[in-house]
Amino acid sequence: MIDYAKALNEAQYAAATCGDGPVLVVAGAGSGKTRTITYRLAWLAEQGVAPESMLLLTFTRKAAQEMLHRAGLLCEHALAGVQGGTFHAFAYGILRRFRPEWLGDRPFTVMDSADITAAVKHCKEALGLGKGDRAFPKTQTIVGLLSKARNKELPLAEILQREAFHLLPYADGLTELGRRYDAFRRETGVMDYDDLLFELEAILRQDARAAELLRARYRHILVDEYQDTNLVQARIVRLLAGPEGEAPGNVMAVGDEAQSIYAFRGANVRNILDFPKLFPGARIIRLEENYRSTQPILAVANNLLEHAAESFRKTLFTRREGGSPVRLVTPLSDKSQARLVVERIRELLHTHLPHEIAVLFRAGFHSFALEMALNQAGIAFRKYGGLRYTEAAHVKDVIAFARLLLNPLDMSAFERLAALHEGIGPRTAQKLYEAAASGDTARMAKAFARHAAFRADMEFIESQRAHAQTPSLTLAAILEQYRPLLEQHYSEDWPRRQQALEELLQMAAGYTELDLFLADLALESPEEDAGDGENRITLSTIHSAKGLEWNAVLIIDLVEDRFPSRHALARPEDFEEERRLMYVACTRARQQLDLYAPATLFSRAEQGMTHVNQSPFVREMGPQLAEQWLEGFGGGLRRRESGLGTPPETGGMSGVRPPAPPRPAAGSFWGQERAPLSPAAGEEDCQLPPEERLAPAPPVAASSATTAPVGGPRLPQGYCRHRIFGRGKVVRQLPPDKVQVNFPGFGLKVILAEYLLMEDD
Repeated sequence: MIDYAKALNEAQYAAATCGDGPVLVVAGAGSGKTRTITYRLAWLAEQGVAPESMLLLTFTRKAAQEMLHRAGLLCEHALAGVQGGTFHAFAYGILRRFRPEWLGDRPFTVMDSADITAAVKHCKEALGLGKGDRAFPKTQTIVGLLSKARNKELPLAEILQREAFHLLPYADGLTELGRRYDAFRRETGVMDYDDLLFELEAILRQDARAAELLRARYRHILVDEYQDTNLVQARIVRLLAGPEGEAPGNVMAVGDEAQSIYAFRGANVRNILDFPKLFPGARIIRLEENYRSTQPILAVANNLLEHAAESFRKTLFTRREGGSPVRLVTPLSDKSQARLVVERIRELLHTHLPHEIAVLFRAGFHSFALEMALNQAGIAFRKYGGLRYTEAAHVKDVIAFARLLLNPLDMSAFERLAALHEGIGPRTAQKLYEAAASGDTARMAKAFARHAAFRADMEFIESQRAHAQTPSLTLAAILEQYRPLLEQHYSEDWPRRQQALEELLQMAAGYTELDLFLADLALESPEEDAGDGENRITLSTIHSAKGLEWNAVLIIDLVEDRFPSRHALARPEDFEEERRLMYVACTRARQQLDLYAPATLFSRAEQGMTHVNQSPFVREMGPQLAEQWLEGFGGGLRRRESGLGTPPETGGMSGVRPPAPPRPAAGSFWGQERAPLSPAAGEEDCQLPPEERLAPAPPVAASSATTAPVGGPRLPQGYCRHRIFGRGKVVRQLPPDKVQVNFPGFGLKVILAEYLLMEDD
């Protein structure tokens, strides 16, 4: 017999040995979730439950195999009959036995990812969509959008509105394509991954005999990572547990609502939050003892949970004593942040192996300046969640412009730019290169006569070559020239790529020579030990870091519009998911946690450094939770003795606006004039940076101030309150439904009027 009381803590014991009925195990980060499920399986077997009547649903085959293996060792391999695997694998097995009615007597097959892409491409071609339109989204992008709409159970147009607004002009065509793809699968007797789940749900709802047989077979259902289920997966679990409207059977769902961070894949945090409603009479058991982190780290994590809008209240604790204090570092800028992080990593390497150190960030492009600083310092790293900066195609394109500016004979850069233009293949590119390299004006004019767009790029490069200016100004001009090509070649996600490209300007700000900047980009750390992960630190997005842990974790760019993301201000549920991301990031640390919140960021719109505010997740922290370290103008750090949430004065750094980059010269080596560029219509009337024109903020909660909601066509005036930015004054009307508000400490923001509460006069 297994001594469960000795092997488990009190909460784990309660979960593993609970009786019949629905149970929700709220497993805080690092609280022994897998151990609890393993012992639950073993306990059920000891109680005489047949292995064949147990069902373990997970999100990876590996997780199911590990749990079943460990439970089998406890029970001397008496659990061989337990069915365990992913939702999709389980659904496929059931559909082989209970076939969907629409199939009739036909066999069915399941498409893999390549098959799905080919099927969508076939349907697109059959409808004649995208012919001659290079901006039409690529097939792989369409596959992702259709799957996302299905998993979230939202109209495709709404998915585009939320996540790919630049593709809205194609909403009707893509919706029609989705219908054609649905019909194609029925006609040909195939299913994709999403079909497996929806067809299983249909069986459970429409085939009473099949549903009863499945419920009789699976008397005990265990679901791992329940916070990551989408709507249809949660309905499947409920239907397996018993008919809707009747008392549910034996279901144990294990998860943590505070780690629900995959909404972009369709995961719905409401599934776990509403578990007690979906499963009446459910017991809730909280696993709060943490076996990973020190108490100072857990105190920061608990603070995040305390401010959550909705959660299962829990307080993580550890029996381990001591622990280094959490450090909150305020660099003067995001550029100096990279230097300070490198210095901190050097310190940590005295006490930790490289693979025990990680730097985490909200988005892949946030690490670009750090990647360059690590290369310069000779510190090897691995990156998870996005390519290394210089490996991205759009970055290579821009660098090719700059390389050709420095060296007109750079053949590889020339050929890369040529390939971006329609009608230019390798042979034509070679002929154009030979003509350009000859220096013969007449020959060049003849060779480029049929390639006006590429010729314009070459004229632009020569005009920039004639102007001596800083690397950041040169790159700003290149980005403007490259923008049409970016939108054309990366139509499905050019806004994201554009945002990442603007990091180049910040990275180049400290350089006076363009060639030195490009050399530092190109000269990365040696890759001879690429297979030796022990000698590399980790750079990772937080999404890619879930499930992992390190001795020391450094989280960077904890400022507004970066973490939380600017897009998270549009809806309260998105903002709460950002909070959960922060919780996941902090709980990856075992011994040391450092938080970095730079006081200024490089702004392309301002052509210089602009003041930014700390992330609200940092501002919520009490002074007792972290040591605060401030960077002085000399570059060193000093300890701040009291108070959190107020960055140091930035002096003259904020708002400095260097002169705008010069326009290309009128003349060129072709001897022709180019028309001067003029501002776009309405440009003079909109001086806000683009990032402040996009996303409204979530609605505010009622406050003690006397307020009245904004409504109707009349735009508000006077003072208002906002959930994130606090009290502000409306300074400008932006019909039909937006206003410009000045928030003290935050600056000007453009907000949808409906998301503000106005103060009575």
